[in-house]
Amino acid sequence: MKLSNLEQNRFEKIARLRDQGMEPYPNRAERTHTSQQAIAAFEKSEAADSPQPVQATLVGRIRSMRPMGKVTFAHIEDGDGRVQIFLRANEVGEAMLDLFNREFDLGDFVQASGEMFRTRTNEVTLRVDSFRMLSKAITPLPAAKDQVIEGGEVIHYASLSEPELRYRQRYADLAVNADVRKIFRIRTGVVRALREFLDGYDFMEVETPILQPIYGGAAAQPFITHHNQLKQELYLRISFELYLKRLLVGGFERVYEIGRDFRNEGVDRLHNPEFTMLEFYMAYADYLQVMELTEQMVVHVVDKILGQRVLHYQGVQINLEPPWKRLELRQGLLDITGIDIDQHPTVESLAAAMRAHGIQPKPNVARGKLIDQLLSDHLEPSLVQPTFLMNYPREISPLAKSMPGNPQMVERFEGFVAGMELCNAFTELNDPVDQEARFLEMGRDYETGDEQRHPMDEDYLRAMCYGMPPMGGFGMGIDRLIMLVSDSYNIRETILFPHLRKYEQA
Repeated sequence: MKLSNLEQNRFEKIARLRDQGMEPYPNRAERTHTSQQAIAAFEKSEAADSPQPVQATLVGRIRSMRPMGKVTFAHIEDGDGRVQIFLRANEVGEAMLDLFNREFDLGDFVQASGEMFRTRTNEVTLRVDSFRMLSKAITPLPAAKDQVIEGGEVIHYASLSEPELRYRQRYADLAVNADVRKIFRIRTGVVRALREFLDGYDFMEVETPILQPIYGGAAAQPFITHHNQLKQELYLRISFELYLKRLLVGGFERVYEIGRDFRNEGVDRLHNPEFTMLEFYMAYADYLQVMELTEQMVVHVVDKILGQRVLHYQGVQINLEPPWKRLELRQGLLDITGIDIDQHPTVESLAAAMRAHGIQPKPNVARGKLIDQLLSDHLEPSLVQPTFLMNYPREISPLAKSMPGNPQMVERFEGFVAGMELCNAFTELNDPVDQEARFLEMGRDYETGDEQRHPMDEDYLRAMCYGMPPMGGFGMGIDRLIMLVSDSYNIRETILFPHLRKYEQA
């Protein structure tokens, strides 16, 4: 490792600690209380009629140090919070106090034992009678900006004000930023609440393959890999859908999966190549029933995490109280753009209408792509309050069941909140003949490599031929739900280790 002067200084302390009989990286640690448990135990004893001494052994990272002659005050932090520790020469000995002040640094992990008491400034504190090093930190934790630390050297490990460095060194970001740690505690709570809700509705959690011989279930470019022994190309899944629906053929009526999907697409504030999805499938239900279940599920999550159904996202108040607004896709596009897509059944007609309304259509794409362009660029940003956009063209929904009396439209909805897509759901197509025709259409109407081009999956058609029950299906990007609940503008704030370009040093 290439060390700075400051890091070299800390590195040399490792040898000095060992010379003085203290191992800087011991095999074992002891702890009787977390920081907050120790404080609570002391306050409970303090309030009792006959207070009893509270002995505690605490562990944590040193966050502050204030040597004051024969005494030193410090704060250590564990997963529960911070607590002050107090070292005095009378209790630990002058040599050990000097060792602490000289060889211990901010960022070190320590173990300290003693009795809890309250200082003159009313802070509950551990009066230390013994301590030891648990892990010596060689690199100082980053600051919000360049900061002079120890020995007058300016360090440049700053991360708090530089988002890309924060993502690259998430371990340091978490160590110094309590707000970031809070986001990931929220994330855990969201996933737990989703499981709790679905388990309560008799859904069974399952796992399906991540490596798939044929990708499908969504409109996206896959990542491709190769299995050496089998001598075949495999794909990282872009969706769980086709495997989960096979399970309903097999007799399970309600299944869900929470896991990773991988899409070889652009990176922006709403997209990361690797992300967490929830999908569920519910036999004998349609998209209207799934719509109602979606509202209930989302408010269950916010009730658990926030304790309220009105939240603020990026300065905008969002009311998640059901029922959410229902809006026909055709009507929404007409209201926003002035274009009635039903009046333009061909790609040429729709492209001409777009140009007439001052919208430049994407060249050489299918009609479904133009409708998606209108939705993404013009309608989606306007859907701030929770809205279900309903009833989509068949050509951009190859796995959804057609609407009765209108074979060109399908029973599909997408849920939008704060101008971003949150979820997607269908009344699922269960007619194998119709499904085969859809696959053939997608292969014909879209160029090779187009993300909308859906490959033929013959095994899935074979499964459908055994009889697939009518069902409603649902998919939601969990990272986006966490963005909403944690008021995070960028999806990378909600992913512990988001994908970034390879770091190029100057």
